[in-house]
Amino acid sequence: MTAATPQETAPTDRRVSTRVGSISESATLAVDAKAKALKAAGRPVIGFGAGEPDFPTPDYIVEAAVEACRDPKNHRYTPAGGLPELKAAIAAKTLRDSGYEVEASQVLITNGGKQAIYEAFAAILDPGDEVIVPAPYWTTYPESIRLAGGVPVPVVADETTGYRVSVEQLEAARTDRTKVVLFVSPSNPTGAVYSRQQVEAVGRWAVEHGLWVLTDEIYEHLVYGDAEFHSLPVVVPELRDKCVVVNGVAKTYAMTGWRVGWVVGPKDVVKAATNLQSHATSNVSNVAQRAALAAVSGELDAVAAMREAFDRRRKTIVRMLNEIEGVECPVPEGAFYAYPSVKGLLGKEIRGRRPATSVELAELILEEVEVAVVPGEAFGTPGYLRLSYALGDEDLAEGVGRMQKLLAEAR
Repeated sequence: MTAATPQETAPTDRRVSTRVGSISESATLAVDAKAKALKAAGRPVIGFGAGEPDFPTPDYIVEAAVEACRDPKNHRYTPAGGLPELKAAIAAKTLRDSGYEVEASQVLITNGGKQAIYEAFAAILDPGDEVIVPAPYWTTYPESIRLAGGVPVPVVADETTGYRVSVEQLEAARTDRTKVVLFVSPSNPTGAVYSRQQVEAVGRWAVEHGLWVLTDEIYEHLVYGDAEFHSLPVVVPELRDKCVVVNGVAKTYAMTGWRVGWVVGPKDVVKAATNLQSHATSNVSNVAQRAALAAVSGELDAVAAMREAFDRRRKTIVRMLNEIEGVECPVPEGAFYAYPSVKGLLGKEIRGRRPATSVELAELILEEVEVAVVPGEAFGTPGYLRLSYALGDEDLAEGVGRMQKLLAEAR
């Protein structure tokens, strides 16, 4: 009998690759989809899951898209890296909004912020490179790092520090395999905003150790009270050559469905990411790019009105959550999320059940009072819930009110 060849002995029942099969479904999108399905079935579900403004895209942006549809030049391929005029406009917008001066050649237009994050990591990381990821983190960050061959290394901050990690924590996580530190302010899921002093400390530490920084600035315009947004490469200019900024129109202009984001970074990294995109998707939809051009070139009146509404809702949701015994909710300073600790409720009896995890508690809340929230496990920190307050004032009060009544039964 002859020996079997390697091809004959290799497993034949694996239908999905290990690399892709190991990716988790986006928990936030899954919760939002479940809430919408229940609503479609006639259930009075109130969803706090999705991170998207409940406002329509401003009219002048929509009109720019309508005009773009009628122009035959937008019916054809355009440069994979983005329309030249949009790249120039984003360079101008970056200088206007954060004081960061870049050239159009340092900009790549992507299919939303998620593609920007993945392509940036793919352009920087080699297999086995470690990325320090402050937690709680947005669900997509570690998955993008793994897909790019990297290893996410979570560093956990809790409510006692306002969910801000310290340089000491970052240093404790650094190894000889560390290549990148992820920095996000304002934060999804916590709403944490780092002060200028804290931003500078993180940047100086990264420079000292020769690390790259990927910073997500998509919530740059959504800060409240005395909090201020500070762009890392502006605060620490020495970091410019090893800093990649990702951003997009989704949150600022209520354009989540238009799918336009961007990467700003060193020219060689942007060129490499552009090459990747040229094979993955080619150019972003020209109509969406024209809409984005109108958005970033226009005034910020629309986001100012949204920010006012979010600020009002922020105060309401924090007050109502903190009225629940066993819940502790720090005041978020940015974005549009509350991230309360519910550790004081776990293990207690609620309607005949004893939820031991925040996953089980979120399931109980959905099943008993038809309110959809995202458990902290999705963000790397069990024992918490994320609630987006990007929904109408009445729905917000009704939804948290239902939670108050249910959780008051905890014994």
